[in-house]
Amino acid sequence: MEELDLKELISIFWNKKIQIILIILIFIALGVIYSVGFVIPMYTSSTTLVLATSLENSANSSDASTETITTTDLTLNSKLVSTYSELVKSKNVLRQVISNLGIDINEGTLRKNIQVSSVKDTELIEIIVSDENATYASKVANEIAKVFTDKVKEIYNINNVHVVDEAETANAPSNINHTRDVIMFALIGCVVAIAYALISNMLDTTIKTAEDIEKSFGVPVLASIPMIENFENERGGKRK
Repeated sequence: MEELDLKELISIFWNKKIQIILIILIFIALGVIYSVGFVIPMYTSSTTLVLATSLENSANSSDASTETITTTDLTLNSKLVSTYSELVKSKNVLRQVISNLGIDINEGTLRKNIQVSSVKDTELIEIIVSDENATYASKVANEIAKVFTDKVKEIYNINNVHVVDEAETANAPSNINHTRDVIMFALIGCVVAIAYALISNMLDTTIKTAEDIEKSFGVPVLASIPMIENFENERGGKRK
């Protein structure tokens, strides 16, 4: 592929400016259609849990023993964060949530709509639920937190999970951003338009200038004959 200097590139894009603008406008229109007509609104609600020592467990302890228990519990809590994050999405927890709310969904589908994340270097666990129904998402998130807390008491026989923030009903979809979608499609259109201009230039083998002859055949152009339009008209009309 022959090298192109900046002047040639600018010339290529300028000559294809109409096509480039048209391609970008088409992709912008596609972005609007996609964002408005094809993206299903999803509402997200989240609840935050913290792993902390229950005061009930240390109420009857002395000051020294309380400090020891607290340190031990904090170490245990840190190790249990990852385990708890997986336990939240377990079949037993999700099946109990489905049963308590009386919703018609299987645990596999529900699991896909749940994200569990632990904040690094903390004992916080965030449960995030997404759904097309905002009220449903908040109810499921709060119910998961409740059922999960009960399961921890049942399995580990400890009460170290507490709700920090309950899930609230979202007012706006979390996955819809018309401006972002349009800009993304516009950028894709720019890339496609640039690729089109460069490829069409590569495939164009016609001779347009004297420089094209020198590049193609490697011989210098000694002279050129300009094309004069309406030559016969300028001489007073066409001879018969």
